[in-house]
Amino acid sequence: MKKASDILIHEHDVIERVLIILNIVADRLENGEEISGETFLQCVDFIRNFADHCHHAKEEKILFRLMEERGIPVEGGPIGMMLTEHENGRAFTRGMEEAAKRFIAGDISAKDDIIANARHYSELLSNHIYKENNILYPMGDRLFTSEDQHYLEKEFERVEKEVGGLAVHEKYHRWVNELESLFHLEKNTNN
Repeated sequence: MKKASDILIHEHDVIERVLIILNIVADRLENGEEISGETFLQCVDFIRNFADHCHHAKEEKILFRLMEERGIPVEGGPIGMMLTEHENGRAFTRGMEEAAKRFIAGDISAKDDIIANARHYSELLSNHIYKENNILYPMGDRLFTSEDQHYLEKEFERVEKEVGGLAVHEKYHRWVNELESLFHLEKNTNN
């Protein structure tokens, strides 16, 4: 049986590719290479529109609510932790965006804030993805009926349409591929 969590795990794969890029550009900036603040703003755009408005929306508005209905508590449980981590990630994203804009405007001291926020976001999301893929999603999959899986899949499709559908996914997949080429990373052809 196809599981809705497979869709989310596939999206995690794309997000993890961006986390690798984010770490590389943070390292290069720290080591004195000329990295444009625009590169970080592009990462912010990806985080907001792909990771947050699309992926996290599926989790927060659909998956987590159904998990709660099936008996997994939000407060004091794994869902509450994931929601907190989503908020922390949004804070790091805002910090990275603000610092990148200052950097672009000529504030060289913003470099340290860009690097710190990029690394904090990357570390947070890497651990977050691990917990969702290996703990939370399997927990839900054990509770969900085939009807639940079908409901999740249809609702995920609805969210996709609301945020631009396949065109948005294709745009970000192309962008990730371009950055991987730019930074000479091995392409992951599964995404």
